[in-house]
Amino acid sequence: MTLQEHLTGKNEKLIALIAAVAAFGTYSCMYAFRKPFTVATFDAMVWLGIDYKIWLIFAQTVGYTLSKFYGVKFISEMGQNARSRAILMFILLSWLALLMFPLIPQPFNILLLFVNGFPLGMVWGLVFSYLEGRRYTEFMGAFLSVSFIFSSGLVKSVGAYLMVNFQVSQWWMPCLTGLVFAGPLLLFTWLLDQTPQPTKEDITLRNKRVPMTREDRLTLLKSYGFGIAMLIAGYVLLTLLRDIRDNFVSNIWLELGFEGESAIFTTTEVPVSIAVLVIISSLVLVKNNIKALIINHIIIIIGFLIILVTTILFSKALITPVTWMIAIGLGLYMAYVPFNCVIFERFMAVFRHTGNAGFLIYLADSFGYLGSVSFLFYKELGGFKHTSWTEFFSTTLVVASVIGVVTTFVASIYFYLKHRAGLKILERQIVLTP
Repeated sequence: MTLQEHLTGKNEKLIALIAAVAAFGTYSCMYAFRKPFTVATFDAMVWLGIDYKIWLIFAQTVGYTLSKFYGVKFISEMGQNARSRAILMFILLSWLALLMFPLIPQPFNILLLFVNGFPLGMVWGLVFSYLEGRRYTEFMGAFLSVSFIFSSGLVKSVGAYLMVNFQVSQWWMPCLTGLVFAGPLLLFTWLLDQTPQPTKEDITLRNKRVPMTREDRLTLLKSYGFGIAMLIAGYVLLTLLRDIRDNFVSNIWLELGFEGESAIFTTTEVPVSIAVLVIISSLVLVKNNIKALIINHIIIIIGFLIILVTTILFSKALITPVTWMIAIGLGLYMAYVPFNCVIFERFMAVFRHTGNAGFLIYLADSFGYLGSVSFLFYKELGGFKHTSWTEFFSTTLVVASVIGVVTTFVASIYFYLKHRAGLKILERQIVLTP
């Protein structure tokens, strides 16, 4: 008897916990193949007048962005066969690119970060497909989502540790950091693949999740396009904020006077991970789907407001840099995480459209990363090249948070009215039924 067969029909809370840990571990390990290179600064390296690290991040983000656009089709149409094999294959391809990264001369090795980014963009959708459409999706999704908060700091700390304590060069460090996490990746991916299918009660409460055709996707967008567009607009802002903080955090800490403190990456991310885990997973207690959907919007708005207020306080020197970075992380991920698992999960449960949440997640992600990579070059080519990352980040935080509050509020009103209109139509149908 396999572990999956043994778990089927067992306590659902236990199954949810095992799946949550497996999803957390799998995606955390994936980050070791994506983010370690960002801890290197590539000082004084320039190509075509642009900082070399910008080129590397740009190349990986372009690959990741194209992957998300392709994933709109691939993930929404993906069945349940060979998902774990696909996860491992995509990560292996990304590691091979990192292996070649120090062997290919500059600037040609920039292309290897593009090759690294494309397959990794598929992993989130494959992992989340094991979790969606269940009573405990918020709980499991919260674990999955905090994985990229926690692991971002963890893998950077490991990468920095390898460079500081073992004198590993910044070129070999990304490849070797990935190897450190290879064993745990195999274990967690196998465990994730043992997750039983959703129960009948799961399907009743959250709607059955099935692969989507092109017609299914177009119908959903025609029905709810305006609200989805408002959410995506806010998500684009959150993605570029997260990417600036994630990719250039070492530069920001350097400007703030924390040079050589490799543990700072984990120190600031652990409390954020715990707080977001508690907030998002608590949504599992809300059984009413429309209430949960609106609460998700409120959480996002609060996240934007935390970003706005704490950045203003930091600009006036009323809080310390560490407090600011922790608060920014909390507000940013409070707003960012719902888009990656729970808000579209509840959307599918409220409106019960044929399909899966993976489609909407990848639709949002594709435009989010497109906006992020475009903004990155705007910083370099739009007259802000010599602006410090701390100053540029602070200004962007204020502008983005104000716009984000507005777009999210508009989306919440739109979906609430759509739901009310749907109920009225249903009530009239019931009255007219002989």
